[in-house]
Amino acid sequence: MKWIVWALAGALSLSAAHAEPSAPASCPAPEHVTHVEGKLPASAAAIAKEHRLNILVLGTGSSTLPGADGANAAYPTRLQVALQERLKDIKVDLKIEVRSRRTTADMVKTLQTVLDAKPDLVIWQTGTFDAMRGVDPDEFRATLKGGVKKLQAAGVDVILVNMQYSPRTEMMVAAGTYAENMRWVAQQRDAPLFDRLGLMKYWSEEGTFDFSAPEAASKVAQQVHNCIGKLLADLIMDTLNIGGPEKKDPQ
Repeated sequence: MKWIVWALAGALSLSAAHAEPSAPASCPAPEHVTHVEGKLPASAAAIAKEHRLNILVLGTGSSTLPGADGANAAYPTRLQVALQERLKDIKVDLKIEVRSRRTTADMVKTLQTVLDAKPDLVIWQTGTFDAMRGVDPDEFRATLKGGVKKLQAAGVDVILVNMQYSPRTEMMVAAGTYAENMRWVAQQRDAPLFDRLGLMKYWSEEGTFDFSAPEAASKVAQQVHNCIGKLLADLIMDTLNIGGPEKKDPQ
């Protein structure tokens, strides 16, 4: 079990060598994986009325990269950079509340601290440690739904981000069960879901990234986080109907 925990939680959390990650030729994002539904009313209001967007990333260790430049290479910073480039006249502020090895129930206990930061949008990455710990799926779903409901009741938008894909642990951890429960919560609460698991599995199967090559792991980690940041920015822009780059389904 210790090996499984290390392999999944650390699949991409390897030392980042550069503040600006080298980008792959493309970040393919097929429509059947990236299509989302949901609303971001608080974010839209903040942009229109206050000319700002305050984002808080709530998550676990897979939302970070270690090393001196890890924060700059991880997807929260790449998201902030991508959004600021598109929202020229809007102040995009991003904070993180990220700690390793937390279940959804652990994170729910911190929601008042999250609300005290006064975000317009919470990007909530979860499910990884629940899957590794074998938390009852029904309990996981109910806890997540209650947390999203609490945030929305306080006037905060939520985007859910599911777990990352690792070919080394795919047959050992039932990540799909938790991913499907996250999709159900997203639909019930009208919150967008960013399918990180589906995207990374697609990239692995298509050969976009090789997640099994340890000699290139650091470079791959930076590139994957860069792509996730950019695609999260696409999701936000599309959901807000502000516009963004045209996306095509790869052949």
